[in-house]
Amino acid sequence: MKLALAGCCLLVLMLMSTVLTSTVLTTTPLGTLLGARGCHVAQFKSLSPQEMKAFRRAKHALEESLLLRHRSCSSHPFPRTWDLRQLQVWERPVALEAELALTRRVLGAIANSNLGDVLDQPLLTLRHIHSKLHACVPAESTGPRPLGRLRQWLHRLQEAEKKESRGCLEASVTSNLFRLLARDLKCVADGDLCV
Repeated sequence: MKLALAGCCLLVLMLMSTVLTSTVLTTTPLGTLLGARGCHVAQFKSLSPQEMKAFRRAKHALEESLLLRHRSCSSHPFPRTWDLRQLQVWERPVALEAELALTRRVLGAIANSNLGDVLDQPLLTLRHIHSKLHACVPAESTGPRPLGRLRQWLHRLQEAEKKESRGCLEASVTSNLFRLLARDLKCVADGDLCV
């Protein structure tokens, strides 16, 4: 009887140990969490000093260019309350990809006009980040449909591009550039550690 009771207790302890160790929270890489193939954005937790210097030069040149124009903007595509931590982990790369796509289009149009030499390196860096980030975003046909806050943010970016003047888009993208690089990109690279 004692042997059966000891065996039963041992079995219960083994089962509890298995259950407890399988339910411990672990840090899951973003690519694994999203089920994405080839999702490698951890390298963008921080950009190199040379890349940041190129972005600072570009932002300064953009701000100088924008100061020469008087404009009145009705909305801001990237409001201050925009914080990727408010989204679920799988939604963050989707939002960042839309943010990056708009930024690249707006900066690309400026580069084609008068600031090409200053924007070349930042645009190459943004293109590289965007290509790596694309592997982390679920395909529209297979991934979950955007709902709630993510859907509102994506809609806001689409509408801004349709409704805002070129000058207002340039001003919004310029003012959001370092938040995109320092906060949003780092948050996506950190995955579920970004809280």
